[in-house]
Amino acid sequence: MLIVTDPEQYNSYMYYYEIAPSLIVRAGQNTLTYSSDSVLDTGAIVEVEIGSRLTIGVVTERVKAKPAYEVKPIKNNLALTLPAQLLRTLAWTAEYYHTPLASVLQTALPRGLTKQRRATKKSVLQATRNRTKNVLNTDQTAALEKIRATPSGTILLHGITGSGKTEVYIRAAQDALAAGQSAIILVPEIALTSQLVADFQHHFADIILTHSKQTEAQRHHAWLDVLQSDNPRVVIGPRSALFSPLSSIGLIVIDECHEPSFKQEQAPRYSALRLASTLSHEHRAKLILGSATPNASDYYLAKHANRPIVEMFNLARTDAVKPTIQLIDMTKRTNFTKHRFFSDALIARITSTLAAGDQSLVFHNRRGSAPITLCEECGWQAGCGRCFVPLTLHADQHKLVCHICGMSSPVPTSCPECGSVDILHKGIGTKLIESELMRLFPKARIARFDGDTDTADALDQRYQELYDGEIDIIVGTQVIAKGLDLPHLRTVGVVQADAGLSLPDYTSSERTFQLLSQVIGRVGRSSHETHVIVQSYQPTHPAVHDGIAQDYATFYERTLKLRKASNFPPFTHLLKLVCIYKTEAAAVRNAQKLAAQLRSSVPDIELLGPTPAFYERVRDTYRWQLVLKSPHRQALLDALEYLPLSHWQYELDPLSLL
Repeated sequence: MLIVTDPEQYNSYMYYYEIAPSLIVRAGQNTLTYSSDSVLDTGAIVEVEIGSRLTIGVVTERVKAKPAYEVKPIKNNLALTLPAQLLRTLAWTAEYYHTPLASVLQTALPRGLTKQRRATKKSVLQATRNRTKNVLNTDQTAALEKIRATPSGTILLHGITGSGKTEVYIRAAQDALAAGQSAIILVPEIALTSQLVADFQHHFADIILTHSKQTEAQRHHAWLDVLQSDNPRVVIGPRSALFSPLSSIGLIVIDECHEPSFKQEQAPRYSALRLASTLSHEHRAKLILGSATPNASDYYLAKHANRPIVEMFNLARTDAVKPTIQLIDMTKRTNFTKHRFFSDALIARITSTLAAGDQSLVFHNRRGSAPITLCEECGWQAGCGRCFVPLTLHADQHKLVCHICGMSSPVPTSCPECGSVDILHKGIGTKLIESELMRLFPKARIARFDGDTDTADALDQRYQELYDGEIDIIVGTQVIAKGLDLPHLRTVGVVQADAGLSLPDYTSSERTFQLLSQVIGRVGRSSHETHVIVQSYQPTHPAVHDGIAQDYATFYERTLKLRKASNFPPFTHLLKLVCIYKTEAAAVRNAQKLAAQLRSSVPDIELLGPTPAFYERVRDTYRWQLVLKSPHRQALLDALEYLPLSHWQYELDPLSLL
């Protein structure tokens, strides 16, 4: 008889583990039991068999006793182990957002982990910036001292645009590395990685860059580089960079933390701010949330949780000159004698800026050429037959495109209803703005940056041209309003400042204020004279007024009063439920059925609806939604227990109800 005194010395001895597969097996079951003839650490990445399919899984715990049922063996140990802090954060994400752990693992782990990779060139952007002036001013020094005095936890860095927050991030990251710990720096857009890398590479020799536009192999290599590194590292990227498997993190920075892109729109619908808070807690690290215009909810929560709020209300450069701002009333056609949507003042300012050899930026948060195509004779309007929304003209491709499902069709030369050739294209989009600027300024070098821009011409690829002033006029949507620091920029034009105010959402005013404040903040950072021309149909609207003044305090107090009166965050928690059916009758019937059940079964909730979703019809399906409010988040989790397994989608803590 073989007497085992130390089972771990014998390969013939069998061990049992709970494995979280990255494949959803069945509702409510996050782990399955497997056997192995070798000892595995918690967090080990393995390959297991589910049915006849091989999938990646992660060891969550060792089972002490042999199961009473037959279990399959682990097929392959990849010899890769996730840090315990990251593994606990992933488990928290699944629980907090009531989502399968497999869905979280699919997001956190790079694809193709089992593939053999050839060595690839490191994905580090080669951008250069003039960083000769690195002496901290009084505000920056005070901010850094407060950050250093905070042992761990969340710090809200509220600094106006141009106050020098990036330099504070750099010094805080240097502190982390000096203590033998790594730093993660998050940006809201891939487009901003070029600028941040250019700033950081003057101080850090070996930056790891990770984002979704890298190839599968590049992301895999970057992830392995992080996992296998023995030295503290700096990782830069959008929200997915939070899943970098660093063994010891001392600092996490979320720059422009107010941006909606930090909330993932697909499952698992997590907030990078909440996830970063948990990850920093696991590592006992510092989390810096930086913004000139933080979300009212985040600012309120920071104040009421007594977390440090570090303020930087002075420009980084003492010789900086504030921009001259001119507000143009779009209802007065006397302001538009030379062009239908470029005011005389904006045309004159761009003309003088070009003559001086400087740079202009024209912002409008709507892509395409025109959002509406209709017949002047009978009123027919081009719409998507699948989604029932107007088709957007893309004149450069000579197509009408649905921005919901992507369906496209040729631009009609005559009305399909009455045969009239009087087809009109109404509204303004960035492609139309670009083509009109090309007509008005034929010698100018013009570049457009929006969701339709080809990858090769994207902002992150052409950042150096922008920085060096090789592009005369920049046209774009919100991607150009965030965080850019361009030394040759002298003029900013906002085509329609109130474009987002008509959206039926409780955050519409806040988003308008933020975008306007941010785009104005692209200038007024140096000793040069700069100008901003803001055009609006609602020039007296509070969001427009506060945005132009960059008056966060007034905006915050007004927003809190409105949120409290209407019972929206931060005074309540939200849950959005959306049902999707092939017929409208089925959508309405099932939405009403669930609403009645929730009202009778779940206490402590306020239920709005059912109502048609903002996009009621998408890809031949009908969508109706319910919105649940509760002062207790657990009540919303309880409500999810009544949600049918099919035909329904849900989102906890949605940033928008659209």
